[in-house]
Amino acid sequence: MSEKQGKRMFWGYIIVAAGFFAGIFLVGQSVVLGIFFKSISEELGWLRASMSVAMSINSVVAGVSAVFAGKLTDKYGPRVVLIGGAISLALAYVLLSRLESLWQLYLAYGLFVGIAMGCPDVPIVTTVSRWFARRRGIMVGITKVGAGLGMMIFPIFANRLMFNFGWSKAYLYIGIIVFAGLLLAALFFRRDPAQMNQFPDGDTAPLAIEQTHQDRHYSIKEAATSRQFWLFAAVWAIFNTCVQTVLLHTANHITDVGLSTTIATSVISAIGGFSIIGRFALASLSDRIGSRLTYLIALSLLTLAMFWIQFAQTGWAFYVFAALYGLAHGGCFALLAPMLSNLFGLGSLGSIMGVIVLCGALGGFIGPVAAGSIFDATGSYNTAFLIMSILCLIGVLLIFLLKPMKAGEKVIKQEK
Repeated sequence: MSEKQGKRMFWGYIIVAAGFFAGIFLVGQSVVLGIFFKSISEELGWLRASMSVAMSINSVVAGVSAVFAGKLTDKYGPRVVLIGGAISLALAYVLLSRLESLWQLYLAYGLFVGIAMGCPDVPIVTTVSRWFARRRGIMVGITKVGAGLGMMIFPIFANRLMFNFGWSKAYLYIGIIVFAGLLLAALFFRRDPAQMNQFPDGDTAPLAIEQTHQDRHYSIKEAATSRQFWLFAAVWAIFNTCVQTVLLHTANHITDVGLSTTIATSVISAIGGFSIIGRFALASLSDRIGSRLTYLIALSLLTLAMFWIQFAQTGWAFYVFAALYGLAHGGCFALLAPMLSNLFGLGSLGSIMGVIVLCGALGGFIGPVAAGSIFDATGSYNTAFLIMSILCLIGVLLIFLLKPMKAGEKVIKQEK
C-alpha cells in the first residue's frame, strides 16, 4: 500500500455510519404493526390470532430471505441486497395503506416485509464484521444502535401519524420515508476493505490476528454439521420467539390491563431506548470478556424480563420490563455476528448467518400466533409469557453448553 493510500480516510467508519442509518429505518418500521394492531383489528373486525399469522409468515419469509441474502452478499456484495430490500419494503407499505382483507395483510406484511427484513440486516452486520477485526464487537454494536434508535422513534412517530391521518395514510407516509432512507444508506456500502485497497481496522498492513482467523474459516456445510451450530440455532429460535411476540403483542397487553395507549406506545419506545444501551454496552463488553459470556448475560436478562411481564400491572412495572427486555434485545442482536464469526470465522459468515436466521424463523413463526391464540382463548397473554420464560431458561442452559470449536473439531463425524 502506498503512503497516499495509507493516509486515506478509513471507509470502515462510513460503513458503520451507513449501517447505523439503515438500522433506524429497517428496525424502526418493524414495530409499526404492533402500534396499529389494535386499531386495524377493531376497524376491520379481525381476530388477534388471525392477524398474528402475518407476523408468523413474516418470520419464515425473513428467514428464507436471509439465507439468500447471505449468499448474495458473500458473492456480489451488500449494496444490491440492500436496494432489493428497500424496493420490497416500498411495495409492502403501498399495499398496507390499502388493507381491506386478511390476505392483503399476509401478502404485504408476511411476504414483502418479510423479504425486506431478511435482506438488509445480514449484509449490514456481515459487512461491518469484514471491515473490523480487533474492534468487531463494538463496531457492530454501534451499527446496531441505529436499530435501537429506530425502535425508540418509530412507535411515537407512527402513533402520531395514525392520530392525525389514520393508519392507512400513516402506512403510506412511513413507506416513503423508509424506502428513501434505506436507498440512501445502500449507496455507501462496500463489500470488504480489499475493494477499497484497505485493511481491517484501518491498519496499513494485515496483522497476525488476521492470519489466525484465516485458519478458522468454516464453510456453511462444515458449520451446519457441527454441534455448536445447532446449539446456537436453538438459542436463536428461542430468542426470536420472544422478539416477534413482544413486538406484536406487548402494546396490546398493556392496554388490556387498563393502561392508556400513550403509556403502551411509550413503553415500546423505551424498549428501543434501552436496546441502544444494550447494543452498545454489551457489544463493547464482548470485546473484553468474549461474546459467549456476554450473550449469557443478555439471555439471562431476557429470561428475567419474560418472568417480570407476567406480574406487571402498572406503568412503572412495564418500564422495568422495557429496561430488562430492551437491554437483552439489543445485546442479543448486536452479538449475533461476533458470536458466529468467533465460532466459524468470516469466510462464509453471510451464508451461515442466513441459515441461523432461518432456524430462528421457526420460533418467530410459532410465537405470535400461539400468543394470539392463547389470548383469544383465555383473554390474557400471561400463559404465553410463562411459556417463553421457560424457553429462555432452556436457552441459558444451551449457552452454557456452547463451546468454541477447536482444531480437528470441524464436523461431528470427525469428533469420534
